[in-house]
Amino acid sequence: MNELPHVPSSGEIFTHIRIIVGMVLGLSVSRLIIGLTRFVQHPGREKIYLLHIGWVLFLLLFIIHFWWFEFALAHRPNWSFAIYFFLIFYASLFAALSAVLFPDRMGEYQGFGDYFQKRSRSFYVLLLVLLVVDVIDTLIKGGDYYAAHYGWYYPVRQAVLIAGTILALVWRSERYQAGFVVFALLFQVIWIVSLFEVID
Repeated sequence: MNELPHVPSSGEIFTHIRIIVGMVLGLSVSRLIIGLTRFVQHPGREKIYLLHIGWVLFLLLFIIHFWWFEFALAHRPNWSFAIYFFLIFYASLFAALSAVLFPDRMGEYQGFGDYFQKRSRSFYVLLLVLLVVDVIDTLIKGGDYYAAHYGWYYPVRQAVLIAGTILALVWRSERYQAGFVVFALLFQVIWIVSLFEVID
């Protein structure tokens, strides 16, 4: 008697998808951690630029948190290639931002301060895309999940971060950028502690 072909469950599909997403995120985390160790390996040559380090910490925290809350997709009842492609694109934005923060070569720049100010437009454009994509990712998780975990706080958070990023693109003030990264870091920490400390 012929057996019916096995139809994978949504949980099995999610497990399959998260492998490649985890690979991309792993590259991102690896680049950031290796980049940070450069300041320990070559303290005389590599000078810390606090604005740059602030965005490195923000991105590292965002990536770790992203992998944590993406577990909610395990409950998604159906999958499509479009959603699969979207998740890879989302994860790839973290890799791109990590590469912008820690480039392969720094020979033409006078340290990370000079580098970040000259390449900050690329960073903020990618950050803006990431924040917009995060909104789409949240909607993919479904209305029930949104109602259970987000409420009014999420749209306010995203609107403030998106507006702040746009302002950083048009206003080249180093003081503003420093204030914005501190604000973004605090926002991210509060977001994690208040809403996503435990997966339920």
